[in-house]
Amino acid sequence: MMRQSTPSRVVDEDRPEPKQIVIYTDGACLGNPGPGGYGVVILCDNQRKELSGGFRLTTNNRMEIMAAIVGLRELKDSCSVTLYTDSQYLSNAMSKGWAKRWRANGWMRNNKEKALNPDLWEQLLGLCDRHVVRFVWVRGHAGNRENERCDQLSWQAARQRGLPHDPGYEGPAQRGLSLR
Repeated sequence: MMRQSTPSRVVDEDRPEPKQIVIYTDGACLGNPGPGGYGVVILCDNQRKELSGGFRLTTNNRMEIMAAIVGLRELKDSCSVTLYTDSQYLSNAMSKGWAKRWRANGWMRNNKEKALNPDLWEQLLGLCDRHVVRFVWVRGHAGNRENERCDQLSWQAARQRGLPHDPGYEGPAQRGLSLR
């Protein structure tokens, strides 16, 4: 009798291993809701890139999710990413599968409550299908240099003049537009 072996993983030697990327993210809001900003630091091969932006009326949680989206969108090829966030909402929703479950349930958290921010979760889940992403929670304002830098970037962005509207938060009625 022949002994069965466990199938081995096929390695495509022509395909390079995915790049290892580290992303730090943070979101901020002046009031909640209020003007908001996000900050991102991307680290790869001794290179660094900082990104930030904001919206005139949004929420802190939306900015936390947006920071992750912006960081992952910046990656051109499929990568292996460790994404650090001080948002337990973001970290838990992705690491514990909450966002996937909300989507599978038609963006419902349970039988009565709608999941918030489905527009952003949909984008983030799509990006996570493209990359291998591990979400890691870090305590905010605890001396982590890159998390502190993201905090600075997000607050600076939230304070900018002339911020655009957040289309997922400010619907046409909030912007003073008719639905025609």
